[in-house]
Amino acid sequence: MPEMASSGLIPSSLERFLEVASDRQQTVAANMANVDTPGYHTKDVNFKQALATIGNDDGQVQLTPTVVNVKGLLERPDGNNVNLDRESLLLAQTQLQYQMGIQLVKSNFHQLLSAINGGS
Repeated sequence: MPEMASSGLIPSSLERFLEVASDRQQTVAANMANVDTPGYHTKDVNFKQALATIGNDDGQVQLTPTVVNVKGLLERPDGNNVNLDRESLLLAQTQLQYQMGIQLVKSNFHQLLSAINGGS
């Protein structure tokens, strides 16, 4: 996935949070798209681990979320282990996380606009 261009207006940790949420959303969508693909194994981004690697706003730590196969899921006779209920739940969770990030960006811009207007 291409990285977001850094605007410098929002903290880099928030940009990385949105990147991880977007990566996870795409991974879950790919799982759902492959529900009927024989032999396909569910993949996921370890969201908590990816967020734990986010450093401070200096951008010292590079975030490289890793997509891994999910273990422990029931496999159908065709070798596919995608569970649409699980993926739907993860998609909803990831969308909420992304929306929370967008709200934080909006808050950041609102504070910036307030400062430009002299605090009014």
